[in-house]
Amino acid sequence: MKSVISLAAVSLAAVLVALTNPGDAAESPTSYPTKPVTIIVPFAPGGPTDTVARTIGAVMSKSLGQQILVENVGGAGGTIGVGRAVAAPADGYTVLLMHIGISTAPSLYRTLKYDVTNDLEPIGLVAEVPMTLVAKKDLAPANLRDFVTYVKANKTKMSYAHSGVGSASHLCGMLFMSAIETDVLTVPYKGTQPAMTDLLGGQVDFMCDQSTNTTSQIKADKIKVYGVTSKARLGSLPNVPTMDEAGMKGFNIGVWHGLWTPKNTPKIINEKLNKALQDALKDKDVIERMAALGTAPEPVTRQTPEALRAHLVGEIAKWAPIIKNAGVYAD
Repeated sequence: MKSVISLAAVSLAAVLVALTNPGDAAESPTSYPTKPVTIIVPFAPGGPTDTVARTIGAVMSKSLGQQILVENVGGAGGTIGVGRAVAAPADGYTVLLMHIGISTAPSLYRTLKYDVTNDLEPIGLVAEVPMTLVAKKDLAPANLRDFVTYVKANKTKMSYAHSGVGSASHLCGMLFMSAIETDVLTVPYKGTQPAMTDLLGGQVDFMCDQSTNTTSQIKADKIKVYGVTSKARLGSLPNVPTMDEAGMKGFNIGVWHGLWTPKNTPKIINEKLNKALQDALKDKDVIERMAALGTAPEPVTRQTPEALRAHLVGEIAKWAPIIKNAGVYAD
């Protein structure tokens, strides 16, 4: 009888401790968030995806009532950062911001330790950023037609920079070289910013990168630009022709960004994150900041988990044959 009473007393004591020390008990999803939230960006600081994360993060933090921290986990075309997010606790305190590269990784990498369609919970689409075809300042060609001719004539001397296998700049480069049926030396970097630094320094000849990373350099006349990959000219770069206008018909590519949480994150937490995302994407300062970088928030109908899930599946199917035909793979 004494042992029964003792066990009851211990159990009651445990309950009282939990009540008086709520930090020691499991947090209820309804009280989320009670501490800072980290957005993992699978690329180096200062790059276009990092810029998008920091642009929306400031407003999302106001909506959530907690600070948003950005953690840059670069390497392997973003797959290391995605893997970090997949392995994180499903408690809403680790969020992933990733771009189009998440849809090409299943075809590019022979072995992935995760399944992008099943190991992550979609929150919503953020923005689609156009690409710009740019070159070092002193490269001779003045327009796209001359540039294509120049690349073909000097293919053994040319170098193309990209921010890693599977990155947006890598994909754009593959499409460009496929379109002109000419291969040149590709130089991979651990992030977009290091690639841009070498382009500015003249160590590499050209690259294709998101407008969020190139607009300021183009406006400062530090690099040469041959075209934007959007169907219409950008308000931030009104004098830069589209690739269609410049002579490369159908060369349209946009780098979409999405927000995810680890699999099994409670629905109520994902709903709070989605609301915070939508609050950020209608914020005046965010809209103005994105416009200055050549992009805009996705329409409200695409800022949903359902829209992101469907978009990801469609993009995986779209890129698989392109990558297979290019014969590009990574371990």
